[in-house]
Amino acid sequence: MKTLKLIATLLGNSFKDLLPIILVIAFFQIFILQQVPENLGSIVLGLIIVAVGLAVFIQGLEIGIFPIGENLAHEFAAKGSVFWLLTFAFAIGFSTTIAEPALIAIAGKAQVISDGRIDADLLRLTVALSVGLAISLGSWRIITGHPIHLYIITGYVIVVVFTFFVPVEIVGLAYDSGGVTTSTVTVPLVAALGVGLASSIRGRNPVIDGFGLIAFASLTPMIFVQAYGLIVYNVDMHPLNLATEVKVASEVIVDKFSAWNLFYELISVIKDVLPILGVIFFFQYLIIKKKVSNLPKISTGIVFVILGLYFFIIGLEMGLFPIGETMALQLTAQDNLFYIYLFGFLIGFSTTMAEPALLAIAMKVEEISNKRIRQMVLRISVAFGVAIGISLGSYRIVHGDPIHYYIIVGYIIVIILTFLAPKYIVPIAYDSGGVTTSTVTVPLVAALGLGLATQIEGRSPLIDGFGLIAFASLFPMITVMGYGVISQYLENRDKKLKLKEEGEER
Repeated sequence: MKTLKLIATLLGNSFKDLLPIILVIAFFQIFILQQVPENLGSIVLGLIIVAVGLAVFIQGLEIGIFPIGENLAHEFAAKGSVFWLLTFAFAIGFSTTIAEPALIAIAGKAQVISDGRIDADLLRLTVALSVGLAISLGSWRIITGHPIHLYIITGYVIVVVFTFFVPVEIVGLAYDSGGVTTSTVTVPLVAALGVGLASSIRGRNPVIDGFGLIAFASLTPMIFVQAYGLIVYNVDMHPLNLATEVKVASEVIVDKFSAWNLFYELISVIKDVLPILGVIFFFQYLIIKKKVSNLPKISTGIVFVILGLYFFIIGLEMGLFPIGETMALQLTAQDNLFYIYLFGFLIGFSTTMAEPALLAIAMKVEEISNKRIRQMVLRISVAFGVAIGISLGSYRIVHGDPIHYYIIVGYIIVIILTFLAPKYIVPIAYDSGGVTTSTVTVPLVAALGLGLATQIEGRSPLIDGFGLIAFASLFPMITVMGYGVISQYLENRDKKLKLKEEGEER
């Protein structure tokens, strides 16, 4: 009975998270496009499968990923070996990023659009190396207790300075690369590692010091990809002729939901998770040399994560991705720009509310902060930031403005808010930028950006089409810190009123 009640609660929460997406799609289909979507039954079934997958995934996080991540952090802290901790951090960052589906998709698009000058495999390797180093650097910051904003602001300065020297063809892609590195499985594991490490070291605060690793993983790829672009566009390289490959690939028609393809999708999910498990168990058994406590429960959690992610992706491919990409292309082909901005805002908000990586972080934040920061309030703040970012990013593509002016102004606002916001919210805000663009958001945002750049005369898909993901990563930092500033102001005001009332009573 208790299990059934838990399942019902998880499913109810999942459907509640998906409701904004359903409402946005229904509104645009009925009132703007005035069309009944094709394969409506398939779309509805897909959304049901997404809800089931999300519920199973969350349960897997609770009983599998979070405990093993925090346990590893405690064990490394007890072992006292900084070298092995940083090596583990690098291995986790590299292994999870190199197989990240969102990064593979973006790298593939970049290779095709650049006529092969940008090599997809080299780009992925560059980003994976940067994330490995980022997680190591972030772990070192927790050990030393350095304030996170000193690292992040220095990184922003490097990104901005680089922007004026790198070719324009690489700027948008570099900014986007920071938003596609943190996967649905990586985020909860990295969050658990940071919180566990901060909890194990005397003098560290899990809220202030434990969060921030994801922010590092979002920042360093921008620097590394800009450096990669400097090399690629300043060395005489012969572009690959991909026309034949693309043509052949487009001619291969496969039933996406045949038995073989469904099996292949499951194998792909397992393949994405295996490097993470390999790193975890290698360090657990060969470096720490201890058995995993409560292994059956942890194993069940890992299986739940794999199955949940599998159902989630299958459901997205059946329901959300086809209609979302079609709507993005239909709207970009229309003359009314307001609908494009409105669609960008609403789809940004609704998809972020259903983003598993954000949900994982919000759950951990609520737990560590003793419910001082409510997960729903945090998710709404982040979703609102993504919505603003995608709308503004769409405006930027339509008008052809250089992306770096927007990003630089955004960074300045983030830096100012860093010194105004309460300390406990700053690392969480930095992390918020890295968890917004993952399984759900990236395909739709990428389709909207490239669709706009393709449809509007005078725009380049390579120069203008990339960058929306960067906007979706930047603005949540502003809205979350803004929420912190407002919350602190209201708390201080209430305290003053209370003290005033107590003084009058005396």
